[in-house]
Amino acid sequence: MKDIYCGELVRLSNASPEVMAKAFVNWDRDTEMHRLADTGPAQLWSEKRLKEFYEKEYAKDPPRAYRFSIYTLAENKYIGITGLVPNFTHDDAWFYILIADRDYWSRGYGTDAVKLVAQYGFLELNLRRISLGLHAYNERAFKSYQKAGFQLEGRTRGDGLRDGVRYDGLWMGILREEWLARREAV
Repeated sequence: MKDIYCGELVRLSNASPEVMAKAFVNWDRDTEMHRLADTGPAQLWSEKRLKEFYEKEYAKDPPRAYRFSIYTLAENKYIGITGLVPNFTHDDAWFYILIADRDYWSRGYGTDAVKLVAQYGFLELNLRRISLGLHAYNERAFKSYQKAGFQLEGRTRGDGLRDGVRYDGLWMGILREEWLARREAV
């Protein structure tokens, strides 16, 4: 039986709040990473505050999200986070991902993680749909999501403002039957 947490380049795991806090203190210094991932202003957090946040988040029962840490297979290096925020009433979930270590950008690690989380959502959570949102200027993410089978479903014109320039918000999704068809084609 295939390991559902292991892809070609990455594996999904669960880092401790201490490991996450230590990594994010370093990653938070990269404002480009912030701007690609978030609409709010970049800000710095202390390791102590991040650790407390992660401890509080992981203590919620039931959990609000199915969260994973992303590790490289080759070096066992912690490079980011990903997960699904499900709405089981409608059998769907919102997907999120952050490859925070820029040394691993544009090298297939994000796409591999996207595929693993979609697999988890459709096989383990029995979802019918997985959706996501991104900024139009994040072309790397858009291409990665397309490679994993997500389709552009909508555009919110002038959704955000960065450096005095308006940008669109993009909405993408993949349905279970589309994911299954791609899986069978491989």
